[in-house]
Amino acid sequence: MSFTNKKWILKTRPTGLVKTSNFELLEEAVPEINEGEILIQTEYLSVDPTQRMWLKDLPGYLPPIQIDEVIRSGGMGRVIQSKNSNFKEGDLLSGLVGWQTHLISDGKGFRVIPEILPIPTMLNVLGLTGITAYFGLLDIGKPKEGETIVVSGASGATGSVVAQIAKIKGCNVIGIAGGEEKCSWLEGCGIDHVIDYKNTVATKELRKIASSGIDIYFDNVGGPLLEAVLYQINQKARIVICGSISNYANEDLPVGPRNLSSLIINRAKMEGFLVLDYFDRMDEAIQELSKWLMEGKIKHREDIQEGIENCPKTLNRLFTGENKGKQILMI
Repeated sequence: MSFTNKKWILKTRPTGLVKTSNFELLEEAVPEINEGEILIQTEYLSVDPTQRMWLKDLPGYLPPIQIDEVIRSGGMGRVIQSKNSNFKEGDLLSGLVGWQTHLISDGKGFRVIPEILPIPTMLNVLGLTGITAYFGLLDIGKPKEGETIVVSGASGATGSVVAQIAKIKGCNVIGIAGGEEKCSWLEGCGIDHVIDYKNTVATKELRKIASSGIDIYFDNVGGPLLEAVLYQINQKARIVICGSISNYANEDLPVGPRNLSSLIINRAKMEGFLVLDYFDRMDEAIQELSKWLMEGKIKHREDIQEGIENCPKTLNRLFTGENKGKQILMI
């Protein structure tokens, strides 16, 4: 049986929001697989803010995507042909599939996923976004009962899980999100205080709500909010730097916080992390997150777009605020 692969490659580096003209959608015949290889048919793409960073010609934790390369993306696909004894036809795999309908692999970097829950849920709470939330909060943030935590991007895939785990751990949780609908959803998740940055001045609201100071700040956004939080941190506060979506589409480097001395004054810690460092502990996170899901302690939602031709538009949804929950593309 012959297959045709549709794939997006990078043609020019974007400025600001991506344009379809920055890419090219190609079709090619899929060659026969060799011994030790598998043919994967992509089913769902995980669309994440970091993909916009990979389009810049800047060093990072992974190399930038090069001109004429397939756009890198995590996702899930199914083995439709196998000449590798570690995989059989029908296996559901998780890994870097890219913006394409098919790919040939030797299997390295792919994990077989048991089909216990719907695939979008497994890409969300039980995927890298949920695992990022789990280790970022518990290993870096180290929450204690009664502490006050602020979560930016709190209605997003990672932020919403962080906020809800913090509630499970007995914290006073302040979530910051954009728009009445997203804030209302967060309130339905049991978050103690929700700040709508689109309809209020978030920094002023934060001063009022966190009047006793901030013990943990889980930063998904970056920008001026980090500076505002630094003025309000308590002694021994922990600032978890997970992402900086407000800066990903900008070409100029952002101005850094001008009050880092607050870390000295309050003997506080600010630490960045990558979920890649926790791959050997993923089962730990999945087991605990699964339990909380089954107990109804973590609510989630997925924003599912459709069609390989809509990859660029779907990526932009993360930066325009159109997405509601974990952004996913069904191929």
